[in-house]
Amino acid sequence: MSTRVGAKPGSGRLRSGRVIKLAVPSSVQLRISDRDFWQLCQENRDLRMERSEKGVVEIMPPTSGGTGARNADLTAQLVIWAKLNATGIPFDSSTGFKLPNGATRSPDTSWIPNERWNALTVAEKEEKFAPICPEFVIELRSRSDRRKKKLQEKMREYLTQGARLGWLIDPRDGTVEIYRPGQPVEILNKPAKLSGEDVLPGFVLDLKGILFD
Repeated sequence: MSTRVGAKPGSGRLRSGRVIKLAVPSSVQLRISDRDFWQLCQENRDLRMERSEKGVVEIMPPTSGGTGARNADLTAQLVIWAKLNATGIPFDSSTGFKLPNGATRSPDTSWIPNERWNALTVAEKEEKFAPICPEFVIELRSRSDRRKKKLQEKMREYLTQGARLGWLIDPRDGTVEIYRPGQPVEILNKPAKLSGEDVLPGFVLDLKGILFD
């Protein structure tokens, strides 16, 4: 991660016209306020960033082409179901949500029922990160991502903040971890399909091309 040093706010440049970037090792944690995090994201729209409940900024690198294609596939399947079902709103990986614990997270794919989404004001929906936790979340592990433990921690966080169903899809080892409130994590080995259960009735995710070729 890098940040500009010595520049005027919003300019990113010194009086000499040069831009200086400060490299921040992954072992160093940068903490920032909720308000400043929103501004940081607006100034760096090409970066995907999250913020922990303790204010630590976490930057995710861009995905590979293969991971991007798999994520687009699973999002498209959810969108098609949601349009036919019409009981809720699907979201892609670019959407940030401010969870009740203060963290800002961006699941790879998520869904919120209409009644909860419509209870938010227009400002809450449009002007900043929506203050709500999705009821359904998916995290897709990249084949090159070694931080599975971090993804598992995020899945548990979603449950404590209001999610009713979560899937951690891992093409790297061919497994899917299913998270449900008050239940042990269920691990499936190369399932062909996943059911949305009673959270998304009738939704079935076809995992061909996502979990396996």
